Amino acid sequence: MLSIALSIVFSVVSQSLFPSLPVCLSLFVIVFFIVVSAIFDMIGIAVTSLDYKRLDKYKNQKGYNTAVYFCKNTNKVSSFCGDVVGDICGILSGAGGVSLVVNMHLYNSNLYFIVTCLVSSLIAGLTIFGKAIMKGYAVENCVNIVMKTASIFETTPIMFLKNIFNKLKKNKKNS
Repeated sequence: MLSIALSIVFSVVSQSLFPSLPVCLSLFVIVFFIVVSAIFDMIGIAVTSLDYKRLDKYKNQKGYNTAVYFCKNTNKVSSFCGDVVGDICGILSGAGGVSLVVNMHLYNSNLYFIVTCLVSSLIAGLTIFGKAIMKGYAVENCVNIVMKTASIFETTPIMFLKNIFNKLKKNKKNS
């Protein structure tokens, strides 16, 4: 359900945004989606690679409890990071590539075909390269990545909303 909702939101935003963007800004947005995809894939791999017992030396640091939670829920975290966010960003970067080529207003069908193939190949190649680099980095630095991600997560509004939701859930059980 979450992946469908996020896909709809991102698709509406990208379909509204891409057609009106200049070529250079479209390139920036495409690279942004590729980078976000690789970063979330890295987080998913780091959480999967980490045995939460290795986090014991960080007990007094901000993000520890969230990091342990991530590690105890590896399937959910890696699925969300790699499959939901990573795949959505991959689809959106591809859609951005299509919009980029359309915005170039290429009227020669052979040139249009060549540019479309080049753009889609570059997007795929950059995505694969970025994810491959980040996966290797994630395995080697899983503790640091998970702790940093957990720390960032705890300082975002998401954690605030999670705490409110948990309090409401407790109040509902008590009444």
